Amino acid sequence: MSRQLIKGNEAIVKAAVLAGCRGFYGYPITPASEITEAAAAYLPRVGGTFLQAESEVAAINMLYGAASAGVRVMTASSGPGISLMQEGISYMAGAELPCVVADITRAGPGLGNITSEQSDYHQVVKGGGHGNYRTLVLAPHSVQEMADLTALAFELADRYRNPVVLMTDGFIGQMMEPVEFPQAAVGPRLPKWAVAGTEETRGNLISSIYLNSDELEAHVRQLEAKYEIARQRETRAEELYMEDADVVLVGYGIVARILKAVAAEARAEGLRVGVLRPITLFPFPTLHFKKAAKRAKVFIVVEMSNGQLLEDVRLALNGARPVEFLSRVGGNVPSHEEVLAFVQAQARCCAESEQVAHV
Repeated sequence: MSRQLIKGNEAIVKAAVLAGCRGFYGYPITPASEITEAAAAYLPRVGGTFLQAESEVAAINMLYGAASAGVRVMTASSGPGISLMQEGISYMAGAELPCVVADITRAGPGLGNITSEQSDYHQVVKGGGHGNYRTLVLAPHSVQEMADLTALAFELADRYRNPVVLMTDGFIGQMMEPVEFPQAAVGPRLPKWAVAGTEETRGNLISSIYLNSDELEAHVRQLEAKYEIARQRETRAEELYMEDADVVLVGYGIVARILKAVAAEARAEGLRVGVLRPITLFPFPTLHFKKAAKRAKVFIVVEMSNGQLLEDVRLALNGARPVEFLSRVGGNVPSHEEVLAFVQAQARCCAESEQVAHV
């Protein structure tokens, strides 16, 4: 294992190369531009291909072609660029082609600004393109996880023959932290389904078009079954101070780091506060929430959007416990102080309710 101080965006590329990625096609956009820059530096060193496309639309379709040939490929962008890629992502999901897409989110809608936000959640987690498909979505909250989850993303992409999105905010992409990288993995074998220009693969066909309605329905059902397997096997979440938590804080990305600090301070004040951090946004860790609801009195979702993660938390709990919400948007980050004050107020409400119940 080698350990080095590195920026989150660069860690993605190094981890991708070590995981066997040999193709990067992309177009720079703040706050993800360092990924494209690093890919231009590292991919040629291992015999890979880097190409700065003329647009995000071109980039995602280049991924389609390279993935069809069995190459491990990735791209990276931010909200406006990810919007332009949505049709291609749908095509790749329909054709069952593996790839990795990094989304380093910025504020919107429209051009918005270049500061961090988490408003791409619906676009990425719910599938912003057309048709019946899903992408698997991983949400790192540290530079180490930018590396670790990138490696996992390539494994999942191949395992489920599906696009996997690594989604985090600009803070995690831009910050520098020490990272341990593993030794390079053995390169993946050429998949049997690939169209690689060889005699063995001459009969293969990569397509997402099914002109017969019954055939398309059967294909969609096959995709649904694949996503259900992912729900059963691939959900991941981090739990902190959850054994006796009355108040459960929920967040991802940079927000999760704030929540951990708040929970530690609240604990020092005698408040039973825990943190439940989704690592997989799809498949969503529903069972972790159902388990937590058996003891917790209230859940508090904190996010840098107008309530997108909030919807999935409410669906997971299905009314079992109340869910409160603290939101900042526009590139503003919830401060430690405002989150702590919000938590303290909710803890008082819980205590008062408990006192009334005992009267």
